[in-house]
Amino acid sequence: MNIFEKTLKAVTPINPDLEPAIRDHLDQLTKPPRSLGRLEDLAAQYCLITQTTAPVLGKKKIFTFAGDHGVAAEGVSAFPKEVTPQMVLNMLAGGAAVCILAKHAGADLSVIDIGVDDPLNEAPHLVRRKIKSGTDNIALGPAMSLEEARQAIEVGIELAQAAAQEGITLIGTGEMGIANTTPSSALFAALLPCLVEDITGRGTGIDDAGLTRKIVAIKKALKINQDRLTDPLSSLAALGGLEIAGICGLCLGAAANRIPVVVDGFISSAGALSACRLCPPVRDYLFFSHLSEEAGHATFLRLFKVQPILDLKMRLGEGTGAALAMTIIEGAVKIYTQMATFASAGVSNKD
Repeated sequence: MNIFEKTLKAVTPINPDLEPAIRDHLDQLTKPPRSLGRLEDLAAQYCLITQTTAPVLGKKKIFTFAGDHGVAAEGVSAFPKEVTPQMVLNMLAGGAAVCILAKHAGADLSVIDIGVDDPLNEAPHLVRRKIKSGTDNIALGPAMSLEEARQAIEVGIELAQAAAQEGITLIGTGEMGIANTTPSSALFAALLPCLVEDITGRGTGIDDAGLTRKIVAIKKALKINQDRLTDPLSSLAALGGLEIAGICGLCLGAAANRIPVVVDGFISSAGALSACRLCPPVRDYLFFSHLSEEAGHATFLRLFKVQPILDLKMRLGEGTGAALAMTIIEGAVKIYTQMATFASAGVSNKD
């Protein structure tokens, strides 16, 4: 049995037996019951994921996967694919938004080359796990082979396993890859499922003509790959991206190790959805950080029936939303662990 199959078997649904005790503790804190709203839900979810009524906050880490996409040739992005390696170098130099927000959140940042179409020779501190130099054009055929998709998933699993050994207690997802909203939209259309028009947005800011080209490219991808869309792994290989598969693996590996995952935005959600379709219990281990301004993200969140933590009209990706949401989750857990109870503070509770 390989690492992929072992991980799928290792993920188990969260045991809800602790929830009454967790909720009772929250109700004993010096506040009216439920007055901290969703913060209480976030604290309870963290406790349930880690299976304890005495949660511990350890180190946090964001994994930003980078990869290129053959479908960029269809004119679906406002930026050329050369921006992918340029932005990777910017991240490694500390100049990207995710660098600033990860530091603000007290989280380490790891940038992984899983499929950039550039050797990135001058890139210190880059995690080099390249499967291939970009996916193939999904409008003409499959993005990658089944074996390549599996290898990319296993990269994410291995990174999650290493994080568990490091003592990481909260993982964030991120990505960088020009044109990657196109394969994400294609995956959503296939795996939710939903209409292409309902899930496809303007990505990096394409005009009306670009949006039309993008929708056409996605529909072509779905049609030419329709015989391959038979199961989640085959769909991911046919329509996805290497960084999306890496995020999928990260979610699987984290769930197998009972580490909560903070999912970033639109592209990260495609990776998370792929993981949940491969292994439904993974859903229990995910926090969805924010509602992306990318048009289709609201469609995904509605159909998948999840509520994001934040809505800041962001659509950058990289892991920026995950970094911000980490601070909210951490605050919720600190409320649970550090706030006085009525008994300990000598405060009268309600009758």
